[in-house]
Amino acid sequence: MPGDVVDRLRAARLYLILETRPRDRPAAEVVAPALAGGVDVVQLRDKHAGDEELLAAGRALRTLCDEHGALLFVNDRPDLALGCGAHGVHVGQDDEAVAAVRERFGDRLAIGLSTHSPAQVDAAEGSAADYFAVGPVHETPTKPGCAAVGLELVRHAAAHAAKPWFAIGGIDGGTAPAVVAAGARRLAVVRAIRDADDPAAAARELRAATEREAPVGQAV
Repeated sequence: MPGDVVDRLRAARLYLILETRPRDRPAAEVVAPALAGGVDVVQLRDKHAGDEELLAAGRALRTLCDEHGALLFVNDRPDLALGCGAHGVHVGQDDEAVAAVRERFGDRLAIGLSTHSPAQVDAAEGSAADYFAVGPVHETPTKPGCAAVGLELVRHAAAHAAKPWFAIGGIDGGTAPAVVAAGARRLAVVRAIRDADDPAAAARELRAATEREAPVGQAV
């Protein structure tokens, strides 16, 4: 699976992360219009939901993602990712190590990794991760206690990374252009789409920001 998924990650531009019931409504009610608006990747991330709730939500989201040619990832739990038919799992620096996930699950799951420093970006490049996230670019309440890394880490990833990567953290329609100008070709968001009154319109705005012409010499 990872070979095909990595190709799709490389082509992706917009990644949405949300809970099983964002703003007390089923995740599918946000994801469906977001996919129609241009989201390529969805991650189910909910630290408070039980396993059965996560599995049910994941299965519903996998159906929606298939309808739109999008990818589905589950945060932190490779077992649940397999259980709901997700394409992969996303882990943080303090979660199960990428190498351990790969050893346990082989090529059944693609693996994403969060990075917060140049050293972590460089390590992700040499790891078994299929893609990584870079951030948080700006402070965000979805990552309390995690200091913003600013645009310098985006520039570092743009200059050194060969794997697909997504800038994340406090990115919305207002901040996206500067993040893209720093070298990001893929954006990951939570609130900008999850909390929008019109998730499709929010997705279209962000997608348009990522599709600006890349600077000369900048890999996509």
